[in-house]
This record gives sequence, structure tokens and C-alpha cells, in this order.
Amino acid sequence: MEILDCTLRDGGYYTNWDFNENTVDAYIKAMNGLPIDYLELGYRNTPQKEYCGKFGYCPLSVLKHIRENSKQKLAVMLNEKSTKSEDLEHLIAPLMGVVDMIRMAVDPKKLDRAAVLAEQVKEYGFEVAFNVMYMSKWEQYEGLLEKLPKLNGVIKIFNMVDSYGSVSPNEVRVIIANLKKYLTCQIGFHGHNNLQLGLINTLTAMECGVDSVDATILGMGRGAGNLNMELLLTYLNKHAGLKVNFNELGDAVQTFMPLYEKYRWGSSLPYMISGANSFPQKEVMEWVSNRVYSFNSIVRALDNRKDKKEDNAKYPVLDVSKKFKQVLVIGGGNTVAEHVAAICEYLDHHPDTALVLATARHAKLFLGRKESTFYCLVGNEGHRLTSNVGKAKYAGTCVLPPYPRTMGTEVPEYAGNSTYELKDISFIDEYKDSVTTVAIQLGLNLTDGEVYLVGYDGYPGSVLSEKEVSLTHENNEIFSSYAKTCGHQMKSLTPSIYRTLDVTSIYQMIE
Repeated sequence: MEILDCTLRDGGYYTNWDFNENTVDAYIKAMNGLPIDYLELGYRNTPQKEYCGKFGYCPLSVLKHIRENSKQKLAVMLNEKSTKSEDLEHLIAPLMGVVDMIRMAVDPKKLDRAAVLAEQVKEYGFEVAFNVMYMSKWEQYEGLLEKLPKLNGVIKIFNMVDSYGSVSPNEVRVIIANLKKYLTCQIGFHGHNNLQLGLINTLTAMECGVDSVDATILGMGRGAGNLNMELLLTYLNKHAGLKVNFNELGDAVQTFMPLYEKYRWGSSLPYMISGANSFPQKEVMEWVSNRVYSFNSIVRALDNRKDKKEDNAKYPVLDVSKKFKQVLVIGGGNTVAEHVAAICEYLDHHPDTALVLATARHAKLFLGRKESTFYCLVGNEGHRLTSNVGKAKYAGTCVLPPYPRTMGTEVPEYAGNSTYELKDISFIDEYKDSVTTVAIQLGLNLTDGEVYLVGYDGYPGSVLSEKEVSLTHENNEIFSSYAKTCGHQMKSLTPSIYRTLDVTSIYQMIE
């Protein structure tokens, strides 16, 4: 049986296939001392709309460098869905003598087309392997098994890919038994770890006689990740007598620890639910990494999808027949607490002002005030409202984005009778699930006068986190869209480094 490590290829979903040279060189050196047969290095892609790093394209110079330093056989992957016959001369012909195997990611619906492409790839002299995706849903593809004999004599390995990490050991046994009725080529297994079944499913596949299994260092891979290579090798050392140099294995693990500390891949509740229900991992990865979405909101969105609901709740549209002279939007920046006395004095001198809390972070500072108060409920704000205000002190109106909401709806029980949703978002086409977007649209609905901001400080410093950069860009886009719609920049009454805001001082507006 052969072992394939696909850390750089599958792990690239977290790094956009960017791995620095020191990491790669240390990885190759450590792999040379381990009982691993193949290294899958990444994709050979046609040009993509989204950014892909070095191992999303695997330039020939990079592959030659690894070939010179690696003792293992090398593999790269083609995406069948984006690869045409005429692409092969450019994509794989230069790799002859450098790469040993071409693996193809195959949608079961496209097996016929993939089989034709595989014959053409084989003509270049490469070993060919299929990674046939969506293993947990194969029974939904009518006639799939009957098509498999056409692969015999063409591909070396037919890899079962548990894309959602949800098949059970018994299902592995049944599927392998069925495959053996139709295939004379080798059979392999590529598992994901949504339900922490990567190891047991791989061991079950080995018991059933598969010829190849995949794993990655630290389990680095799309979504919840893959079977940990270090776990597989440790098990095989103990139970199958496989010789493992644990110093080299430890070096491989340490090489990827900085990336693990940064991205923290691995199974979590959203991945468990998405895996159990065979939902696509790409979208869940985006949700999990989003700064706004709580686990509750992700689980709720997955539950809605499982139940085939647009949303789990609908509320009356907010009546905006009563207009206020102006609106003050409270953001989450530290300047709210720093200038709260001035903000309250400003409100005292402007009695017909609606108070819109984009976030409930500073809600305690304004409890008991007489102004009409509106709370924007997006993402985790319902939970924050309960933490900072609670049932006993709650008085106001909760406002939701328009129906249906991407992440479903979460409203504290005590606020149900005073919760409404916006009819639409009219001043911007993007970021409609942003608390700032909801707050500004609400402000525009509530007044024909000015909508002022406080607490939108921005993020100072020359080095910002990825989330800070993302939020800065998002807010700038929102403020710019407001300016285009209303013909003037929004005014911040507290300090802000957002250049898309017109910053003035709240102190000039009070006596």
C-alpha cells in the first residue's frame, strides 16, 4: 500500500496556495526521511479569476527545484471542470520527467468527460489518478458504478474522496466492495475530518485492501482538514511495524506549526453539521473565518439549508411614517466611552434625535435615556444585546436586515414583540449583512435630516490584522456608497481615521 501526502495541495485552501520557500524546503527535507511514496504539490491551473499562489499553478521552475531535492514521487492535480483537452499541452507537457503522477479532481457527474481527458493525459506518459468527489452522495448519481469499467487500463488509482468528511466506516466497506465489482485498477481513499472519522475510515479502507491512502501534516486541508499524517504514521508504526523516523516526523510537524497557529484549521461545530449534511465546505470556511458570524448564526444558517428554508423567521417591516429631526449612529469604537458625557449632552440639546446602536457594545452607557433607541441585530448582536442590556433593562426597538437573511434570524425572546425588519437596503449593493449598513439604512429611513456617526474610530497603526484590513475596506465602501447616494460625506462627531468620513467635533455642537 502507498501513502500520499497532499499538505501543499489541500492545505493551500487556507493559504491561497502561498507557502514560503523556507517552509517548503524544510517540508521536503523532512519528507525524505519518512515512508511516504508520493508528494502532491498543488494544482496546475488555467488562469483563475481569484488569486492563487505559487502552488495553485506549480510553475515548472518550482517543480524542478523540488524534483532535485525530493526522494519521493511527485504529483500535481488538475481540476477536471476547468481543464480542456487543448489545455494539456500547456499544463502538463512541460512536466514530463519532473512529475510522476497527474491526479484529477472529478465531479461524479462528469465521469465520462474525465475518462476521455484521462486517456489524453496518459498519452503523455504520466501515471493518472482520479479523485472522485462527494463520496457520501454517490448513491444519488444514477449509473455511476456502471460507468467505472471504462477507467480500467486508463487510470492507475481510483481515489474515493469523502469531500464532506461524513461517511461511516460501514459505508466505506460497502462502497469498496461495490467498486471492486467494476474496477481492476487500484483503489485509494482520501478522507476529511469533519466528524473526526478520518483515521477510522482510513484504517477501515486499509482493512478492505485499498492500495493508496492520503493524509497531510497536522491535518492541514480544506474546511475541517484531513487525516493527520503524523497520526497515521504513528499508528502504522505501532500496529503494522512501519519504520518511522520520528525526528523527521517531528521536524515536519514543527514546520507547519506557525501556519496552524495562524489559521487554526480543524473540525468545529459548523464543520460537523455541514459534513453530516454534505454541505459545500467553501462557504462554511468563509463563514467560520468571518469576524461577524457566531457559531450560533452559522449553525442556524446550516439548519435552514438542511430544512430547505430561506430563513427561520420573518418579522413585520419597520414602520417609518414617524420621522425624526436627525439620527445618531453609535459604533463600537473606544471614542464612544471616551466622549460619552459630550454625546449625552449633545442628545440633551437635540431632543428629536433617534439613537441607533449599530452594535450593543456600548449599550450600557445609554440605558435609561429618553431618546427612541434602535438596536441593529446582525450576526452576534442578539447575544451581545442580552449580555450588555438583558431582559430587565431592555427598552427599544430591534431592527433586522431585509428578509431573507443569509445567516438566518436570531432575536432574543424578550425582544420578539418589538423587532422589525427593513424593507430593503437601497444605498449600497454589497455588505448587506453589515451592522453599519443596517444602521445607516435605518438612519436614512428614520430622518430626512442628518445621520451622524460616533464611535467609528478606524484602526490606527501601520500593521493591521487581516480582519482589521477587511473591516476597514468594508466600512470605507459603505461610507463611499452613502456619499454617492446622498451627495455628501457622512459626518463623524468623534475622532476617526476613515478618509471617507467628514470628521467634525461634537464639542462644537454643544454649549
